[in-house]
Amino acid sequence: MSHVTITPLASASGRVAVPGDKSASHRALILAALADGESRLTGLSRGEDVRGTARLVSQLGAVVTEDATWVVRGPSGGLRPSGNPLDCGNSGTTMRLLSGVVAGVPGRHTLVGDASLMRRPMDRVARPLREMGADITGQGERETAPLRVVGRRPLHSIDFRVPVPSAQVKSAVLLAGLVAEGSTVIRESVRTRTTTEDMLALAGVSVRSVDDGAGRVVTVRPGRPQPVDWSVPGDPSQAAFFVVLGAIHPRGAITIDSIDAGPERTGFLDVLERMGASIVRRPSASGVGIELESHAAALRGTEIRSDEIPSVDEVPALAVAAAAAEGVSAFRDMAELRVKESDRFAGAMDLAARLGCRVWADGDDFFIEGRGGASRFERFEITAELDHRMVMSAAIAGAAGAGCAIAGAETVASSYPDFFDDLASLR
Repeated sequence: MSHVTITPLASASGRVAVPGDKSASHRALILAALADGESRLTGLSRGEDVRGTARLVSQLGAVVTEDATWVVRGPSGGLRPSGNPLDCGNSGTTMRLLSGVVAGVPGRHTLVGDASLMRRPMDRVARPLREMGADITGQGERETAPLRVVGRRPLHSIDFRVPVPSAQVKSAVLLAGLVAEGSTVIRESVRTRTTTEDMLALAGVSVRSVDDGAGRVVTVRPGRPQPVDWSVPGDPSQAAFFVVLGAIHPRGAITIDSIDAGPERTGFLDVLERMGASIVRRPSASGVGIELESHAAALRGTEIRSDEIPSVDEVPALAVAAAAAEGVSAFRDMAELRVKESDRFAGAMDLAARLGCRVWADGDDFFIEGRGGASRFERFEITAELDHRMVMSAAIAGAAGAGCAIAGAETVASSYPDFFDDLASLR
């Protein structure tokens, strides 16, 4: 386990280009592998999670070449089973999306991961895939990995209501729906990121999305994706760490290059602006997504609802913002944080407490009474528990405050290998 010491930054100013969007990167690799022909991918995330997905689609029969531009050739006869387990590493996205893919690849498949991923529940994706005709079993009531799948083709179409907001579960069902008989319908009570349905449409698949109150109904018809040249924008959830750092550092002025501007991806910006953050959004010079500027500001506590940030991925960074704010911030309906790479519900509270904040919980809500400025943070030590977002949240808190020591910092390689270099560049 590696240890990193973060020293306080005298100022936090400069420009950062965050990695390509992980969500789009995973999906671009998968759709390219499902297509018959060659796709070229630019801007792909180079974190271990996405590299893992590239290895696995190669293991299933696609030909993947990595260079400045990735090239993926999907096999004419479609993907085929691998004789070896499909090791998804630390990536829940990889495991859930590939479950939907291999459900429609006839044969036997076994999906495994690292110690953290093997503890994460897969029942929410196993149940709808089982309804579609795949034979899928995990371990125990929550169906943790190893996940064993016997794929079949064709699958059955279903009309499925997602019980807990999850773009990963929605995506797994949509991908399985590509080889189902008839139309597969997914109903969301809360709108989640539209990356999969948007990319399916660009790949020539018949997919329809209709808003339904606060939710959405997505319908997909069976069909094979066409080869596409994918251009992946920057990852908003990685940008969140630098947006928060720019806001809480007393000499913060950080520009973040082009990121995905989807409304389900940028809810954290709305939260920060409600807290008083000074954020400028403008069209990116590249023409892809938006560029952000984040400047030092006096933040105040607010109420943050999980439906504002459907994936809740940005909550650990927002917990650092809440720790620097004046007053109490309430994080509502955050049960989903408990089943991420680590228990981020407990982790976010623990981090804020180590910064000197008063924290408490009530059911699925937790509360942070801020210190009224990052200059009042206490120096701290923390162990990241194989969770890249907790590493990066701790790092920006230490950089804006009194410094910190982080054990397990190497896990940032799963999503943002150059994070510490980019953080150091802001000196």
